[in-house]
Amino acid sequence: MNNPVPGSTARAGIARDGLDVPANEGKRAVAQDEFVTIAKVTKPQGRQGEVAAALFTDFPERFASRKRLLALDIREQRREMELEQYWFHKGQVVLKFKGVDSITQAEALVGCEIQVPCSERAVLEEGTLYVSDLVGCAVYNAGLQVGTVHEVQFGAGEAPLLVVRGAKEHLVPLAAEYIEKISLQQRRVEMKLPEGMLELDAPLTAEEKHRQQQRDYIEDQTRMRFGAK
Repeated sequence: MNNPVPGSTARAGIARDGLDVPANEGKRAVAQDEFVTIAKVTKPQGRQGEVAAALFTDFPERFASRKRLLALDIREQRREMELEQYWFHKGQVVLKFKGVDSITQAEALVGCEIQVPCSERAVLEEGTLYVSDLVGCAVYNAGLQVGTVHEVQFGAGEAPLLVVRGAKEHLVPLAAEYIEKISLQQRRVEMKLPEGMLELDAPLTAEEKHRQQQRDYIEDQTRMRFGAK
């Protein structure tokens, strides 16, 4: 896999040029070493075989030079596609492939991941990394291990969220002010988070869910016996 960044950096910019693969999806993680998903077909678009696709790259302009792409279908079968045209529409990219000339043929591509070899990912500037390279890294807060990066989510906020799984699952903002050091060679992310952040929005453990269910049951029985007030 072509690694576009030095092994360690104290402050990291981030970029996407591929769909992030959850750490426990071993089969897909192996494929990630060879290919990255830059878009996913969502629906037919037009009557001449065009398809609309969700973008998973911060470098959409590279479709201009990416004429030969790979389509990975839901059966995990991959085939080469020749891109004839592309344009952007309502936050997605519209793709027209050679040999796909009807709505029926376009419908057959729905759900396909559009991929390129990892070796063709855009080369990043020093101090910048791909978020997909963080999947599987151990996350530490003030020297204590929090868990492992399961996936990276992008939302309305400025910083993407690391889904970190350990004793609990945490959503940790990948914000520059919280990062102390990232070492891809050591598969380690060192952070200093604000006090109490890890307690915010943390999903309940199985034991906590059980206790909550017991409390809810007791409260329900009490209301049924004495009547709601």
